[in-house]
Amino acid sequence: MSATAFSTPSQTRAYRDLPEDAFRQELRAFLAAHYPDRWRKPIERLTGEDALWWKRTLYEHGWRMPGWPAQYGGMGLSLHQQLVYHEEMDRFRVSRVLDIGETMLGPVLFGHGTEEQKTFYLPRILRAEDTWCQGYSEPNAGSDLASLRTAAVRDGDHYVVNGSKIWTTHGMYATHIFSLVRTSKDGPKQAGISFLLSPIDAAGITVRPIANLAGEEEFCEVFFEDVRIPISNLVGAENKGWQVAKSLLGFERVMIGSPALAKQALSGVTELFRVLGLDADPACRERLIALTADFHDLSVMYDEVVGAHLAGDTQVERFSMLKILATELFQKITEFGLEAGGEYGGVMGEMTIGDAELNNYKLSILARASTIYGGSSEVQRNILAKSVLGLPACTARTAISIRKDFACLIPCRLREERSSSPVLAKASAWVLRRSPPNLARTSCWPIATPRRWRPRLPRSMPAARLPWKGTSRRKRSPRAWWQTR
Repeated sequence: MSATAFSTPSQTRAYRDLPEDAFRQELRAFLAAHYPDRWRKPIERLTGEDALWWKRTLYEHGWRMPGWPAQYGGMGLSLHQQLVYHEEMDRFRVSRVLDIGETMLGPVLFGHGTEEQKTFYLPRILRAEDTWCQGYSEPNAGSDLASLRTAAVRDGDHYVVNGSKIWTTHGMYATHIFSLVRTSKDGPKQAGISFLLSPIDAAGITVRPIANLAGEEEFCEVFFEDVRIPISNLVGAENKGWQVAKSLLGFERVMIGSPALAKQALSGVTELFRVLGLDADPACRERLIALTADFHDLSVMYDEVVGAHLAGDTQVERFSMLKILATELFQKITEFGLEAGGEYGGVMGEMTIGDAELNNYKLSILARASTIYGGSSEVQRNILAKSVLGLPACTARTAISIRKDFACLIPCRLREERSSSPVLAKASAWVLRRSPPNLARTSCWPIATPRRWRPRLPRSMPAARLPWKGTSRRKRSPRAWWQTR
């Protein structure tokens, strides 16, 4: 069966031909008639049977998959129509639904799947018969995804998979999982990765929920123990899964880069201003205006990036910029909401202030993690440094790593008066003298430097001034050298 044989509800064909005003009215009428009032909580996620019911209701009435091409059963809407679609969903305060099959796997299969895979899986995603989760991150391979160790060994017509995945969102509700696995150890670490599809109830797969700070169990650990997956479930070529993975991460960052969560946070802060009468405070009002302006800038950029992507622009750097701006703005807005709320900023869960129902705590917790999942902000800045600015990769001989938790920054123009440590000042000057011209012109260079690398200082530096001299690497405090006065 060819991909063009996918059935499309007749209503879908009618909706995409409507003018904008009529399109909005049809969607508003559908939501008013079919969406339950008890679910009108946009910061919440529908899960389990509730999410399945809503996705199937959308499909039955022709409102499912606004971004999928019509040839695969989607609505085939233009970019402008898709933005209108999501505007109306936000206006009606529709709860979020995490549909990884729609937003991630479907587009990957469009470009990399075989005709048999498209014919089998896409209609099942469309009708909400299958629910997918993502098996990417591992305990020792998060932002450095290419270091993954889950292994798939060829055994006849199957792969035998062993390993584990972590931070798998909604794995307990999923029927299937797509995973990155290592099928070869030869060559660069990106070269031996493959992309596999599997039912999550296959023999040998165990799912274990993880509770988050908001008191919810959205994440899971997934364990693979001698799991047999047919070779026909391989997407793309063997050992070429990194190319498939990068395209999927682009779709994920477009989704994460959406201004929707920032918009919900900004609406909450605006409502907080109204009920607490903060409009009279010039300082608070100025900060709200600045955040609102930043939000409008993000919205314009989002429209441009999505439009360029739909037009065939493959520059992944745009996704990185979008992800950084969206997630960091989301954090700024929620932090301001907690600060402006005063004593209400410490309330956990939903609260009622005057005639407003707010949940600042939930938004702030969501915002904390947003700069980590989908590729941390440090990783995104690395991508921009290399791909856009053309900065060279860092080596152990030309970098000093100042490592704190997930962040490390190399101050390339750290003058002696800026540093309280003569060791750091001298070492920074040494790095600058040996750096390429384009690096020397840069005020700071974000780089992810492996923990195992020691700073390589000039041989002329007295050994007595090196705080770790004479101690083993295992015993040395990781902060001792850069905190030394």
